[in-house]
Amino acid sequence: MAATSIHSRNPGMAALAAAALRLLAAVAVVAPALLAGPAAAGAPPFSCGPSSPSHALPFCNAKLPAAQRAADLVSRMTPAEKVSQLGDISPGVPRLGVPGYKWWNEALHGVAISGKGIHLDQGAVRSATSFPQVLLTAAAFNDNLWFRIGQATGKEARALYNIGQAEGLSMWSPNVNIFRDPRWGRGQETPGEDPAVASRYAAAFVRGIQGSASNTRSAPPAVLLTSACCKHATAYDLEDWKGVSRYSFKATVTAQDLADTFDPPFRSCVVEGRANCLMCAYTSVNGVPNCANADLLTKTFRNSWGLDGYVAADCDAVAIMRNSQFYRPTAEDTVAATLKAGLDIDCGPYIQQYATGAIQKGKLTQQDVDKALKNLFTTRMRLGHFDGDPKAGVYGNLGAAQICTPEHKNLALEAALDGIVLLKNGAGVLPLMRGAVASAAVIGHNANDFLALLGNYWGPPCAPTTPLQGIQGFVKNVKFLAGCNSAACNAAATPQAAALASSSDEVILFMGLSQQQESEGKDRTSLLLPGNQQSLITAVANAAKRPVILVLLTGGPVDITFAQSNPKIGAILWAGYPGQAGGLAIAKVLFGEKNPSGKLPVTWYPEEFTKIPMTDMRMRAAGGYPGRTYRFYNGKTVYKFGHGLSYSKFSHRLVTGRKNPTHNTSLLAAGRTATTEDNRGYHVDHIRDEVCEQLKFPAVVKVTNHGPMDGKHTALMFLRWPNVTNGRPARQLVGFQSQHIKAGEKAHLRFEVSPCEHFSRVRRDGRKVIDKGSHFLEVGKHEVEISFGA
Repeated sequence: MAATSIHSRNPGMAALAAAALRLLAAVAVVAPALLAGPAAAGAPPFSCGPSSPSHALPFCNAKLPAAQRAADLVSRMTPAEKVSQLGDISPGVPRLGVPGYKWWNEALHGVAISGKGIHLDQGAVRSATSFPQVLLTAAAFNDNLWFRIGQATGKEARALYNIGQAEGLSMWSPNVNIFRDPRWGRGQETPGEDPAVASRYAAAFVRGIQGSASNTRSAPPAVLLTSACCKHATAYDLEDWKGVSRYSFKATVTAQDLADTFDPPFRSCVVEGRANCLMCAYTSVNGVPNCANADLLTKTFRNSWGLDGYVAADCDAVAIMRNSQFYRPTAEDTVAATLKAGLDIDCGPYIQQYATGAIQKGKLTQQDVDKALKNLFTTRMRLGHFDGDPKAGVYGNLGAAQICTPEHKNLALEAALDGIVLLKNGAGVLPLMRGAVASAAVIGHNANDFLALLGNYWGPPCAPTTPLQGIQGFVKNVKFLAGCNSAACNAAATPQAAALASSSDEVILFMGLSQQQESEGKDRTSLLLPGNQQSLITAVANAAKRPVILVLLTGGPVDITFAQSNPKIGAILWAGYPGQAGGLAIAKVLFGEKNPSGKLPVTWYPEEFTKIPMTDMRMRAAGGYPGRTYRFYNGKTVYKFGHGLSYSKFSHRLVTGRKNPTHNTSLLAAGRTATTEDNRGYHVDHIRDEVCEQLKFPAVVKVTNHGPMDGKHTALMFLRWPNVTNGRPARQLVGFQSQHIKAGEKAHLRFEVSPCEHFSRVRRDGRKVIDKGSHFLEVGKHEVEISFGA
């Protein structure tokens, strides 16, 4: 994660909400001034300027490699100075000209105020671009969009640093955990339930926020724009469920599930995105806390994946390991276990407090500390903090004028527009015709609440538009009623809402959840809409002149079977937590200025799914256990992964560019060493890289837009096996492509299919294999068979 806003070290939810309101109130006053140009502000902290006492020392020589410079700096520090650097608030070392640094900063969907180093409550800049919460952005299935959001967020963070309103550029984002259980309070922060989607999101966002020039696999820039940290490895997706807390949860996870579900996004962060940091989770997996697991932190992160950066602990995870998990008998033993396992920094003061004692007692060596510090200071070197005044550096042009720019505001709108999912459109209720709606009733607690746009880990938005304001831009006569006292809806104005509905041409309900139901530290126990929401919606639908429109603002899925089957509820949209432009985006979709193209990145389960314990980490179905996510779940659904309607009708046809003999010949070239023990497949790790390259083949999806509207269409390509024995998924996402297609026209969407990556499955022992025999590529209802022979 990044740090917990509900933990004792951080503000309570009530205080945070109060701060939010104060910040949002200031936005309208401060934000317009930002566009006029750079404002006078403080100077950013840095080292190695002309007046620095260390100006002539090797660690100030920007021509040397960052790791060499870091080693030189660490060698000059005293033992006490070294230990002082092992927490998220790292003090300065004045005698060496080293400024203090705050490692904990957040940038989940825009620069956020949840950490310690970003200051939007003081200074010239009081807001930042607030993009949609990640789950809604994931619904766009567009990694170029994800890259550009990361890029914009990184630029705004660097700009804040340059004007003295940030004390760190290590951004503890993104969250790429798998949204395994629909009740998880933090699922909203993630790219969803599919490892392939989460992996592509991870790489794209990391490349953007760290300053890569393009969304391609390449070395990050010599000076990082910011440092990304992918969290929370691994198998973390429970907050507080029926008395089971994330701080003490002991997860049992199979090697198969780790290899094909939980770990791939983190691998992609490092291998594809070149992330500078990984964060270990609170969870104890198979008896070992993640932050003390040398197999994970060193063997996997560094040796296998090649992490070039640092490993951070989730906030207070080291203290929790001792005080709640009782993993080691003393504080010194605990600190020694984490640093020796490969941890580099603690979010919190625990290591700073006990590392010296651990050294004195012989449980930890100075070399263990030096190893961590070299990783940390290498990161600060790569951020340019030891290259003199950053205003004279490669990002020196970034300032107040680069925050909340028109480009970034438009990007926030684009992300919301592309993510909104049309779940139902009975009898063509939508789109509404602008100018044809004489009066509209807007009903719902989420209709006029700025906080409902933001989800969690937010920064104060620079130009927020609520759904009510969005509708008012399209309809002159709009009447509003909240209907519920809050998302909990334990008090509802049902008679008044029904009366308003009966007197209006159109009725639009904005219902759903809030951070009081789903958030960090808070899981749900029910998938139904809270309180009196369902009865209010039904009463309004019964009273309205024509079928009503239901817009859901939620993170996780809800069971709305009642609305799905009710003809008086004509249309349903899921808008997630859509960010600062969410109100305008929703209105544009409702009135046909945007043809909806979003697709659900998670399965929507029925309420009966809540009988399954959240603590059961198994992905695959077994006996009466139905499994999890579209890849393995065999039960009923409310809406399936990938569901999303359009105002137009699209058709697909899938064509592959190579025939089966090529695959057979290339696999035969791999030799007998690649063949599995039972001679039924091939070990992927025994197939040479050049053979994997030879196996790749193109696939083209021919898409036709039959109208009546122009629109963007996203094609999802899946792989299906002939059976689901031995833990095979029911199907598995290969990739996704999208394109805007005019009504009546066709487009060819091109995919590159890699059998080593896309056709492989993970066995029970965690090894990847490609089965011999038939595989089926699917797009929509069309499929093509691909066969791998002996």
